[in-house]
Amino acid sequence: MSLTDFRRDERAIEGLPVRLVIAFVVGVATLSVMLSMISGVQSFGVSELDAKPSPEVVSPGHQRVSITAIDSEGAPVADATILVKRGSANLETVAVEKTGPNGVARVSIEPRLGPNQAEGTLTVEVKPPAGSQYMDRRENSEILVIRGA
Repeated sequence: MSLTDFRRDERAIEGLPVRLVIAFVVGVATLSVMLSMISGVQSFGVSELDAKPSPEVVSPGHQRVSITAIDSEGAPVADATILVKRGSANLETVAVEKTGPNGVARVSIEPRLGPNQAEGTLTVEVKPPAGSQYMDRRENSEILVIRGA
């Protein structure tokens, strides 16, 4: 068949080989799925959480610290779980509290420093509320523990 024969053929898809028709249909379906996945990426937008302790510097011994869970725009996040863990400063147990409606959790901690240690840090982690569009992958703020602060 020459090119002019194809131009005059009015059968459209009927004249194509079956394998070519199947490949065309599968290709269009695959392209459709890929485009819908790409357009849906924005709907899965996830915001990074961070922790903002107050005060950021404490001394060894019993302390009460307010920690605000904030999103990437600085807005407070309710129902997040705050964990304060030992870093280079010691803690007997991990302190765990949930943030209230204002995004603030009040955590009781009792940091200790070693005998020759002038300062240390406590690690703060934020666990997002269940079923939310938040995540916590980056390192959060730390609480600095200084002897005599």
